[in-house]
Amino acid sequence: MDQAIVIVAAGRGQRAGGPRPKQWREVAGKPVARWTLEAFAQRGRLVMVIHPDDRAVAEQVCAGLDVALVNGAASRTGSVRAGLESLAEAAPETVLIHDVARPCTPPTVIDAVERALRDAPAAAPALPVTDALWTGTGGKVTGTRDRVGLFRAQTPQGFRFGSILAAHRAHAGDAADDVAVARAAGLDVAIVPGDERNLKITGPEDFPRAARLLETRMDVRLGNGYDVHRFGPGDRVILCGVEVPHDRGLLGHSDADVGMHAVTDALYGALAEGDIGRHFPPSDPQWKGADSAIFLRHASELANARGFVISNVDVTLVCERPKIGPHAEKMMRRMSEIMRIAPHRVSIKATTSEQLGFTGREEGIAALATASLVKP
Repeated sequence: MDQAIVIVAAGRGQRAGGPRPKQWREVAGKPVARWTLEAFAQRGRLVMVIHPDDRAVAEQVCAGLDVALVNGAASRTGSVRAGLESLAEAAPETVLIHDVARPCTPPTVIDAVERALRDAPAAAPALPVTDALWTGTGGKVTGTRDRVGLFRAQTPQGFRFGSILAAHRAHAGDAADDVAVARAAGLDVAIVPGDERNLKITGPEDFPRAARLLETRMDVRLGNGYDVHRFGPGDRVILCGVEVPHDRGLLGHSDADVGMHAVTDALYGALAEGDIGRHFPPSDPQWKGADSAIFLRHASELANARGFVISNVDVTLVCERPKIGPHAEKMMRRMSEIMRIAPHRVSIKATTSEQLGFTGREEGIAALATASLVKP
């Protein structure tokens, strides 16, 4: 599904205090806006709507990210429309509209909005009101209100792009949020679960709260890899980057390093980047006989470029022969060198299939791998 994200960052944020608008102030080592952009960087095309006076600082905050900067308007509603209009020529199927001052949005909240948009024209996260509600004046309680059916709205709010653009074009004046604009146009809006961590920085006291959340937030990914290569003529096999003497070799378009291929696919899987074939097609002759370290290094660098560290990898080689144990330590060192991680974070082990199946008949070798990635 083609998707865009409009980050609304044109406000002045005066209630937050400080010498600069809150979106450009640092929290947990990064500007608020940078945290917010990174939370959506893999979700679709990014548009950030800014105050014209903030373009220079916005460009610095966006460094390294593909973000289109659009000048906003005097009101939030006008700024959102400016962001939507900037996408109209190459319209996405769906759009998420998010407040820049919500830098702690958990991925599960974004996932829930995206899932709901498969069946609904609009969706937004919210939390049910659980506290008692009063009315008051002059410092005294004057009454109560029923909290049943009341929700605290959050963002991102998601929409079918054409519908929300038409709704904004038809809407006169300002609105509390984009759900209000959508409902004014007759759109049904699905409610998905919000999250208490998805706080909006409003006052000075919210900065330390956001910092605590961001400093403890981690993105942990797991990926699995599986590969098989059959035996053919030869006098050695390459396993996990190490030449192992054997009475046959392994057949493959590259060097047929079945262990390294499984780890590479595990890393790509953790990143949702497909497999080796997507990045290094076997139909391309330049990879014939290639050292599989090229593939593993590429997957490792891709993970690092996205802010992940490789926490550990675990490989199981399935074969009757050759024996892996005498070479396992060397394999661990070689794999750790390629991925630039400590050797104790690489596990190489082997098992047989008790003479069952193709590995038991010594027709080839299989490998299974798991990789874990962590973004602090």
